[in-house]
Amino acid sequence: MGSENLLKFCLEKGLLVDKEMLGLFSEIEDIESIKFILEKIKHSTSNSIITKQVFLQNREQVNSFFSILPQENQRKLEKLKIKLGLSIEITKETQLIPIKKEREFNDVRIISKSLASDKKVVVKDFVTYFRNRFVSMRNILLEHSDLKNLVSLNKLAKNNQGISVIGIVSSRSVTKNGNIILEIEDLTGKTKILINKNKEDLYEKAEDIVLDSVLGFKCSGNDQILFCNEVIFPDSVLFERKKSPVEEYALFLGDLHYGSKNFMKENFLSFIDYLNGKVPNTPEVEKIKYVFFIGDLITGVGNYPNQEKDLLVVDLEQQFSELADILSTVRKDIKIILSPGNHDCVRLMEPQPLLNEKYAWPLYNIENIIFTENPSTVNIGAKSGFGGYNVLGYHGFSFPYYANTVSKLMLKKSMNTPERIMEFLLKQRHLAPSHTSVQYFPGKEDCHIIKEVPDIFVAGHTHKSAVVYYNNILLISSSSWETKTPYQEKFGNEPDHCKIPMFNLKTRAIKILDFE
Repeated sequence: MGSENLLKFCLEKGLLVDKEMLGLFSEIEDIESIKFILEKIKHSTSNSIITKQVFLQNREQVNSFFSILPQENQRKLEKLKIKLGLSIEITKETQLIPIKKEREFNDVRIISKSLASDKKVVVKDFVTYFRNRFVSMRNILLEHSDLKNLVSLNKLAKNNQGISVIGIVSSRSVTKNGNIILEIEDLTGKTKILINKNKEDLYEKAEDIVLDSVLGFKCSGNDQILFCNEVIFPDSVLFERKKSPVEEYALFLGDLHYGSKNFMKENFLSFIDYLNGKVPNTPEVEKIKYVFFIGDLITGVGNYPNQEKDLLVVDLEQQFSELADILSTVRKDIKIILSPGNHDCVRLMEPQPLLNEKYAWPLYNIENIIFTENPSTVNIGAKSGFGGYNVLGYHGFSFPYYANTVSKLMLKKSMNTPERIMEFLLKQRHLAPSHTSVQYFPGKEDCHIIKEVPDIFVAGHTHKSAVVYYNNILLISSSSWETKTPYQEKFGNEPDHCKIPMFNLKTRAIKILDFE
């Protein structure tokens, strides 16, 4: 009856409503408010043909029409506004739970500092960035007892024996004889280092050297060129596999891509039912206290050409809103830690800030969600006498660069074995050492430096599931909740689906939950 009433009204007013808009309006009970909005649009825009584009092109005027309506009517039209992609300034005022970005919980603490900035970038910022990176990485390398007789590059003598130097790798080449030539810099000068191909172990180790990494070298030679005897990587080593006195579980997910036609919604809803104790014979679920989502919560809009053909939900706010509807049902004693990825409508430059409140506001209404930047370090499970676990989270946008440029990783087809990339970056003590591996904001501090060795390093982006240890650090790569795409097939990627590592904080036992 509502649709017939609306059609009759449109005929009387000389309006033609396209099929998509008529479908949206038919879901609304408040037909009188729809009539009011349509009439206002016709008079203000002189448009008799009503399409979604008309609403978007006249966004400010349309929002003003909504604001004239009584508050109760505005609430009834809230979902319509989201589906139309209109501003949500009005609806945000009517939410029951105030939006609060900074949330504190006794057992969840964000360690990483807020470094995101939108100021104009100038050349000087990159100079400062790399100088500060060098200083920070040098301090890490100085902890290595192997670096004896350390010499600044401007202090090199004509005859140097048994010295050590620290430098940032500015160039790399291979001679006709197959030797590797590096040019390195410190704050005082630059020099060249030769790595002889006949030193097989050293040469193999040197294959892990990438541009812009900060490394130590044990050498001999002169002030023109040094001959390398050993390469010292900063590396990440954890000396203890700690255990909590309390049995709690943490889960690690990523790459939902909600809104994609390929999103495995029924599988995800089964997981939510599991969290809420609706699956029989799963007593362990009561001890699940932390759930990490490591980026690409939604599939986004306009991330690549012609993405709209792959979308089931074409509106950005609606993607966030529908995901929030699901996550809001998770029992409230579970802490949900969300960080962004390259699909989540935040800037691509890293560090990526918290999810954009303008679009992701429905998630900010869920009181047990904790928002972090990308990358970030979060401490979970701290108790009296126990410091908790430090979890380093990074979505992994730099991973394809290293998978396609480092020979060892290329041979291992490491986009299908992401744990090898994670090990490689831990060895560098940096999440994106090469300048061109990611877009980044050149702040005073380098957000990609792994200053403190984490207990757990979790990443996504590759859509491959992996759980391994490296130097006592637990590495977790998350699987995907999106079926295999033509893009992945083109590059030979074989994604895993709906696999969730569950980590017992007390025993360190790991179980893979499978919802595929």
